[in-house]
Amino acid sequence: MANFLLIYHGGETMENATPEQQQATMQQWMNWFAGLGAAVADGGNPISRAWTISTDGTTEDGGANPATGYSVLTADSMQAALEMAKGCPHLASGGSIELAETYNVGP
Repeated sequence: MANFLLIYHGGETMENATPEQQQATMQQWMNWFAGLGAAVADGGNPISRAWTISTDGTTEDGGANPATGYSVLTADSMQAALEMAKGCPHLASGGSIELAETYNVGP
């Protein structure tokens, strides 16, 4: 089993949503997480602001494609993690997901 980092980009924000819309969106996420069960290693959080820092020390507010959130899933393979990610509600909000396998370092 390996951990896979899902990095969310774009998508609709809930800033101007009604309480009902916010609740419906939260329920979609809760249903998705519930369906994944123990594969959810860390449900993650939304990200409100991002900066890009270059090797020369320059910074850029946001960058080209700033992250808007993250989650960590556990799966047997990249293909299994891809299949899990395809059901993520973030995709229905117009966002995209970057999926990366993490290395387990340590004893």
